[in-house]
Amino acid sequence: MADKSLRGHTSLLVAYIIFGLNTPVAKAVLISGEVSAIALTFYRMAGAALLFWMASLFVKREHVKIGDILLLCLASMFGILINQTSFITGLSLTSPIDASVIATIGPILTMLLAAVFLREPITWKKSLGVFIGAVGALLLIMNSDISSVRGGASIGGNLLCILSSLSFAIYLTAFKKIISKYSSITVMKWMFLFAALCSIPFSLNHVMAVNYAGFSIEMWLRILFVVVMATFLAYLFIPAGQRLLRPTVVSMYNYLQPLVSSLVAVALGMDMFGWEKSGAAIMIFLGVYIVIQSKSRAQLDAASGS
Repeated sequence: MADKSLRGHTSLLVAYIIFGLNTPVAKAVLISGEVSAIALTFYRMAGAALLFWMASLFVKREHVKIGDILLLCLASMFGILINQTSFITGLSLTSPIDASVIATIGPILTMLLAAVFLREPITWKKSLGVFIGAVGALLLIMNSDISSVRGGASIGGNLLCILSSLSFAIYLTAFKKIISKYSSITVMKWMFLFAALCSIPFSLNHVMAVNYAGFSIEMWLRILFVVVMATFLAYLFIPAGQRLLRPTVVSMYNYLQPLVSSLVAVALGMDMFGWEKSGAAIMIFLGVYIVIQSKSRAQLDAASGS
């Protein structure tokens, strides 16, 4: 059990470090004006679908029931299509700092939805951990220069970022059972295929309007990072953590995104890592630790039955 838990945490750590790097990279692509938010989202979905189906050729084939394929299609609407489209579009309309702040509501929404879909208890320890982690993330964001990439805030953009957090929280909780049933590659090859196909009607014009001949090498590398690293690789690791850990624990890794962004800014000489950020980072890890230590419904049921 300890080994499975460690694998789950390692998978999420890798995925959310990549997500933390993705925010400034994706924002840099969008503010260039060369690629629209809709086009960039389609690159992610279609590119990841292609990569996951290619990867499936090198692993043992799993038979997926028709009913499960339909569930994976529905899961892809929340976990990929709505989540990615609203986030990238919201990011194009608002600032990276606003997008990072809004991301901190993810664990709160997940904790509430886990109580609805999975009957997971909202214990005082879990609530305290989510609160401490959120405060730490907010302190880190407010004391960081992660908004150094240009882009002003907007109400519409912020609302889309909230929709993104809500849709992903629904995905983590409502579809945990089906995600846990198959391997990461099997789950994601179907989910990204459905998301890419569904996005074609409203993405095609945006994709065709892009002047690809005018792209610099730097622009190609940024898009490649968004597709390969922040989509294919990150989404390869998330189902592994989702299978082995509770939804609220999974969502707590959202708080790593502003920490990663802050560390990157420090490494590039754009920011300083003083005692305020050190304290905020400690609060984030403390919050994650407290949530991990909180008891699940199964543990509480076992304790009451003993």
